[in-house]
Amino acid sequence: MGGVMQKFLVASMFMLILPVAILYGFNNDLLPGKEEEGPSSSTTLSPHSLTLLSGFLAVVSVNVVIVFYICLALKEPTDKHKPDALFVAEAKDSVKKLTSGVPSTDPAIKKQE
Repeated sequence: MGGVMQKFLVASMFMLILPVAILYGFNNDLLPGKEEEGPSSSTTLSPHSLTLLSGFLAVVSVNVVIVFYICLALKEPTDKHKPDALFVAEAKDSVKKLTSGVPSTDPAIKKQE
């Protein structure tokens, strides 16, 4: 269980840090996009375009981290995690009660009827 939690925390940190770093980099001229060569330069982006580009890249970076985390989760071995026996027994008992026609004592079910 510790490995799963560690992967979740690392992915969460990257989802917070990467977009902020991208936005900071674009706003403080650490990443390319604004050249000071003059108005006729083809590599100069307007402030509006620069904001759109940095926002788009920040969103894409979060999505890349989410896809990476999903891939890690799919590679987890399924036999590693065993369900709690008490929970499974209670769930089976609950299903048997619902399917056998025994009246339930749950107030939510009574309210629906």
